Amino acid sequence: MGFSLWTLLEASLLCLNAICILNEERVLAKYGWSTVNREFEDMPTTKTQILSLMKSIRTVVKYPLIIFNLLIILVKSLTG
Repeated sequence: MGFSLWTLLEASLLCLNAICILNEERVLAKYGWSTVNREFEDMPTTKTQILSLMKSIRTVVKYPLIIFNLLIILVKSLTG
């Protein structure tokens, strides 16, 4: 099995799914990566930029990701 555009598409789908289902209160708060009860600082650090990127991805990609997952499942079930 080689590296192709299809495997890159599946890998990006899995990464987006992981970001979208990651619970901020349960998982990220244990490691100090939660934005709950904390304002973003004036000077953006790498940590705050990653957190804002994750929050933006969750906001923008939530509903298109459902459709994208259904399409991938359909293609996988038809092609094997």
